[in-house]
Amino acid sequence: MIVCGDDALAHRLAGELHEVYGERVTLLVPVRPDAPRTPTARGGRALALFGRVTAAVIRTTGTTAPAGAPGTSVPAAPTASGADGGEPTGTLRVVESAEADDRALTDAGVERAAALALVHEDDETNIRAALTARRLNPRLRLVIRLYNRKLGQHLETLLDQAAAVAEPGLDPEQLDAATTVLSDVDTAAPGLAAAAVAGTSKVVQAGGLLLHAVERPPAAGEAPDPGLCTLALLSATAGDPAGCEGSERSGDAGPRLLPDDRTVAAATGRAAVTLEAVTAAGPALASARLAASALPVASLFSRRLRWSLAGAAAAVLALALASTFTTGDHPLHAAYLTLLDIFAIGDPAVGESTSRQVLQILAGFVGLLLLPVIVAALIEGLGTFRTATTLRRPPRGLSGHVVLLGLGKVGTRVLARLRRLDIPVVCVESDPEARGIAVARRLRVPTVIGDVTEEGVLEAARIDRAHALLALTSVDITNLEAALSARAVSPDLRVVLRLYDDDFATAVFRTLRTAHPAALTRSRSVSHLAAPAFAGAMLGRQVLGAVPVERRVLLFAAVDVAAHPLLDGLTVADAFHPGKWRVIALDGGGTRSGTGQAWRLDPDRVLKPDDRVVVAATRRGLAELLGRGADAPLNTPRTDENRP
Repeated sequence: MIVCGDDALAHRLAGELHEVYGERVTLLVPVRPDAPRTPTARGGRALALFGRVTAAVIRTTGTTAPAGAPGTSVPAAPTASGADGGEPTGTLRVVESAEADDRALTDAGVERAAALALVHEDDETNIRAALTARRLNPRLRLVIRLYNRKLGQHLETLLDQAAAVAEPGLDPEQLDAATTVLSDVDTAAPGLAAAAVAGTSKVVQAGGLLLHAVERPPAAGEAPDPGLCTLALLSATAGDPAGCEGSERSGDAGPRLLPDDRTVAAATGRAAVTLEAVTAAGPALASARLAASALPVASLFSRRLRWSLAGAAAAVLALALASTFTTGDHPLHAAYLTLLDIFAIGDPAVGESTSRQVLQILAGFVGLLLLPVIVAALIEGLGTFRTATTLRRPPRGLSGHVVLLGLGKVGTRVLARLRRLDIPVVCVESDPEARGIAVARRLRVPTVIGDVTEEGVLEAARIDRAHALLALTSVDITNLEAALSARAVSPDLRVVLRLYDDDFATAVFRTLRTAHPAALTRSRSVSHLAAPAFAGAMLGRQVLGAVPVERRVLLFAAVDVAAHPLLDGLTVADAFHPGKWRVIALDGGGTRSGTGQAWRLDPDRVLKPDDRVVVAATRRGLAELLGRGADAPLNTPRTDENRP
């Protein structure tokens, strides 16, 4: 396996493949020849944090020697199979190169590799490297990180066609050169949005199914309601300021993924993530998208002006009806005469009946009242179109909103998801040319331009009346400083931080818990949420989605029963391995038997070879189920069609 990237996701992915799946991994790190060996443009606090993150990455790769010059490789020490209680069986080496060109990919072994992941932050760099890799190895399985989803769909088709052309005599069904385009932002955005909003369910789309999971609060002295099934139990020390933060090193007090019924019954007073429903994914999303794209006519005018226009229309209608009843005229002709009187262009009712003269005078008064309303409507309409290209400022009376800090790739997708849920948002961004500024302007979201570390910026976002703070910048120290400043203004504020380093996240969690025990604090890592999906795609398995459970991840994957002896021939109940994997649904759209929506599973149902099921699994559980982890059963073969 080859991983090529320049940020935290590349290191996370390489560690995932090496430590969890026991694969032989080459990490290709692009380094400019003139780049300094250590960062020089960082401040003191940021430099200390960078050192902490670098140390964590070094521990992940297992490298003890310093990196060599660009173009050299630093192999990690290989470990024996099963040594020291299930250490990784593969090796990991780091190769540094100026760019991912023909020479660098050849040195990394792309011609003999089974899969290549291109996870640079720049889409163009990933596309260029993908085209080169496909030319060097048409059988290579490609996993590409792209932010542009529409471009990704076209790129998948192009690269798969290129592989078919390069191997004209090969059966397409046997060609394992699939191209998968993923976005780490799309994987992490649902979890980040759900963490900021209480009661928001987590939805994972599994083929033609929608899996709805929800976090249930703890009940005093009672076990949590399991729903359809319990996916995870949250930390037992959630209310303890000195408790664990919920990472994989939290021990028994940390979250427990995929517990059995006995464990759930004994977990009194603990919150849980439960599967609430499994529904079919119908055309409702398309209709909702069509409704959302309709012209927002109501946003052109204020509520007061709309009521004024409605009142004027009612007055015109009343005068026209009165004229019809008193004069016996045709309703259309009576309405026509009433409009002429309102706009003062009709003839005086001299010599006509008293009722007609009275109605003409009343119509004149209505015309006088209607004139300023029409002028106000014109001014407001022109003002709305003129300010459509400018950013809105937070209204004075705004409250109960979410303050979103950072409008980069992650913040932009989270903003769009929050607005789809009709959640009020105020954005804070220091760069007026950031990616998400245009999205905020289009969605008419109030935005504050300024550095969050400066006084008055959070106050301008109405942080004192906000429901939650989402700190999603790419710098951990900036997110922490924003959280501390916000808690100083509003101690009970819900805070969700984007943090990379687990050690740093644990220290932050405990400190904030100690200072504000009554407030909810959560931390998430985008690379930690996205790495399992990329690893599954590199192994040829479709990871459908991920649900964050504190700082751990629960994966949902589609699995063919015929290819997995740990499922084939077993009942649904017997196939459940607590803490590892659980079969939760039958993907009717993916079965060869064509059962359609027959996704409901009876515990005594025997899994057949032609079934395709949706499983919930931990990272290591999925590796064991696929027969690739270091702790996989000995009777499970490790196979890979692309390896000689």
